[in-house]
Amino acid sequence: MGQAITDYGKFLAEAREAVDSLNCDQNTYDQLAAEEIRLERELETAKKAVADNISQTTRKRRDEISSDYDQEIGKGQERLKKARAKREKEKSRGMKERIADETSELREHNRELKLQMRTMFQQAGVPGLCNSTFYYALFYPRGLKEILIFLVSILVCFLAIPCGLYFLIPARKIWYLVAIYFIDVVLFGGLYVMVGNRTKMRHHDVLKKGRAIRNTLRSNGKKIRVITHTIQKDGNEDLYDLKKYDDEIAAVELELSEITERKKSALNTFETVTKTIIADEIAGNNRARIDEMEDRHKEALQAVRELEAKIKAQRIHITDTYGPYLGREFLQPEKLSELARLIQSGTASNISEAIEMCKNS
Repeated sequence: MGQAITDYGKFLAEAREAVDSLNCDQNTYDQLAAEEIRLERELETAKKAVADNISQTTRKRRDEISSDYDQEIGKGQERLKKARAKREKEKSRGMKERIADETSELREHNRELKLQMRTMFQQAGVPGLCNSTFYYALFYPRGLKEILIFLVSILVCFLAIPCGLYFLIPARKIWYLVAIYFIDVVLFGGLYVMVGNRTKMRHHDVLKKGRAIRNTLRSNGKKIRVITHTIQKDGNEDLYDLKKYDDEIAAVELELSEITERKKSALNTFETVTKTIIADEIAGNNRARIDEMEDRHKEALQAVRELEAKIKAQRIHITDTYGPYLGREFLQPEKLSELARLIQSGTASNISEAIEMCKNS
């Protein structure tokens, strides 16, 4: 409850002292608050550095464990790859030997037939050109391969060559094509007839025997391919003595399985036990420094809160005691000094009059 002011000078002096004390405490509060924020940031930075150190260290140690095991697994996989390659090489060698053994009679028969045919042609004076697949494809075609050679030869001689020559001519005319075809037919047709007359007409019986020998060669070749394909598809590998390679592969696979399980166990132990130990060690190494920083921050925070409560009480006191007479506008050191001067000099007889004079001035 407000009381009458009997000594205006003392009242204004006390108001000035209260305002000055509040301003001083406010400046101190600003400094303490800034210091508290700085200490809090330093504390958070230090905690984050410790957490990052723990994270980086544990991740590095985990990666090292994984890398060491991966190297051993990689070596094992390389040994497994080599063992399988040796097994496949041995199996391939065994298959080749088996194929060679089971087709030896047919291959020997083919060799004898080729020798017989070459001798027969030489004795009969047949040109060497006639003892070729291309010749028989043109004059005695048998089988898909020789028929295809015959058809391709016709297409090349009587379609590709004349059309190609025709399209190379800059100013093309239809009679050019007729002329090219005429020359082409005379040239290749004549060559075909001439070769046929000089060979088929003279050595027909020998060439027919050669045709029969070639048919037998082709038949033997089919039998050889069938035998080869059957052996290659045969799932029975007991004939190739691969047990020692299978044992080696099984041993390497078992070793790989054991290393993989040990890696899994080591990583699990690291995650459940070692990781915690490392984190505790790093945190323990920094605990004293962190605790000291936390204490300093708590002290600064406590000082800020105490001063904040004091300032709050001061503001309420000034508002309750001096606010009703002076108002917020005149609760300032300079204006309080001016009001005191007016009253002390006798220019104003009370606070309201002094305030009015200040406003008018």
